[in-house]
Amino acid sequence: MNILSVTSEIFPLIKTGGLADVTGSLPKVLKAHGCYTRSLVPGYPRVIERLDEISRVHFFPDLFGAPARLLAATGQGLDLLVLDAPTLYDRPGGPYVDEDGVDFPDNWKRFAVLSYVASAVAGGLLEDWIPDIVHTHDWQTALTSVYMRYSSNASHVPSVLTIHNLAFQGQFGADLINEIGLPPEALSVDCLEYYGDMSYLKGGIRTATAITTVSPTYAREVISTDLGMGMDGVLESRLNAFIGIVNGIDTEIWNPATDDYLPVKYDRTRTRQRTGNRQRLLEAFQLEDTRGPIFAAITRLTWQKGGDMLADVAEHIRHKGGKLVVLGKGDPGVETALLAAAGRHPGWIGVKVGYDEATAHLMHGGADVVIQPSRFEPCGLTQLYALRYGAVPLVSRTGGLSETIIDANDAAFSARVATGFQFHPATSENLRSAIDRAFHAYLDPKKWARLQGQAMKADFSWERSATQYAALYARLLPPAPRKQSPIIRAAE
Repeated sequence: MNILSVTSEIFPLIKTGGLADVTGSLPKVLKAHGCYTRSLVPGYPRVIERLDEISRVHFFPDLFGAPARLLAATGQGLDLLVLDAPTLYDRPGGPYVDEDGVDFPDNWKRFAVLSYVASAVAGGLLEDWIPDIVHTHDWQTALTSVYMRYSSNASHVPSVLTIHNLAFQGQFGADLINEIGLPPEALSVDCLEYYGDMSYLKGGIRTATAITTVSPTYAREVISTDLGMGMDGVLESRLNAFIGIVNGIDTEIWNPATDDYLPVKYDRTRTRQRTGNRQRLLEAFQLEDTRGPIFAAITRLTWQKGGDMLADVAEHIRHKGGKLVVLGKGDPGVETALLAAAGRHPGWIGVKVGYDEATAHLMHGGADVVIQPSRFEPCGLTQLYALRYGAVPLVSRTGGLSETIIDANDAAFSARVATGFQFHPATSENLRSAIDRAFHAYLDPKKWARLQGQAMKADFSWERSATQYAALYARLLPPAPRKQSPIIRAAE
């Protein structure tokens, strides 16, 4: 089965968050299920420079106003189609924002073009490769199935849309409908129209053959008005085609026994060796070496992720004798509050604004607790990495966090199934209480070692999830035509 995955980012070529981790790791595991994936991605400079075995498979003399090439290539073990459109993708900044963190004003075009090319590939643009299934991700590629609906060549191909975060919907002015090459009837309540504008994500929800999101709990949450982000009614109308499949992690990349980012490697039988990583982590954030636990947050510093709550509890952690290290960027106000806390407590609180993979791995390998106080969280991957590395997760009870972490209450401890700490609802006061529970457990070395061991036994590899995706793909394929038995005539 051939799968065309359409994504705006893919690890390790280009990454801003968990979307890239998923689209980079899922194709590898799907191979064992007979699903062979080619990933269509934008030709950002960071992608182009890391490609191998490049060949041009199509030339567009005028693709929405400018020439472009479609390249076939490999890169970091991935089978890729890369849309090389320099006027759209060759620019400073990230995939979605400029160097000042402002959305590119032509994002409506940059991702409409990507989706248009995906629909063309689905419709047979490449003579030697036609996908059986098209799998799109988030609003940036959700328009693919809309183009497919209005394409005589691609309308028969099944499509899957995965929603990684419903909060981002790709909402643009309705007057752009002609600019993106879709007929006026696409701007209807049954497709793109959304409160007088158009929403790429809504169009994808209405036109994809199946819709998935990244945990069963989040799938239930988003059909409520509280967490539906205005799309609850749209999703409810597709309930028969909507399921939650929890994300997995790449256990080859995220493996403390082989991780080259860690100064000291270890596994579940050698957790005491984490102390070497702890020391390096303290040095990296210029913190004092004391005996208290290290709390780490590797996250976008936004309201959704509870970044403001981190700032509220920073001094509480310090006064109880713990350390706090933070890696992330986001809202300027949250960044400023955390940096101010670090300034008031040098040696105890460390903050690095930004993201880099090496520091993230070191934090998982050296911290005692990883905090995720999200107000909503579709799945979350950070807590899964934390489990794998024995950094006990402390999370709010929402979305995928509630499914993947078992709270360390007395019953769960006694049954030896606890893997972390949960709190609810997501408030600073409740986060402080959960932090106090973690401190209390940390003071009992045997209890803490058992909790670490139970966390590291949890299996969140991609295998189970890949099995579910492969089964979904198979269900969407049209049934193979039955072979008719030959007619045997009786001898005359």
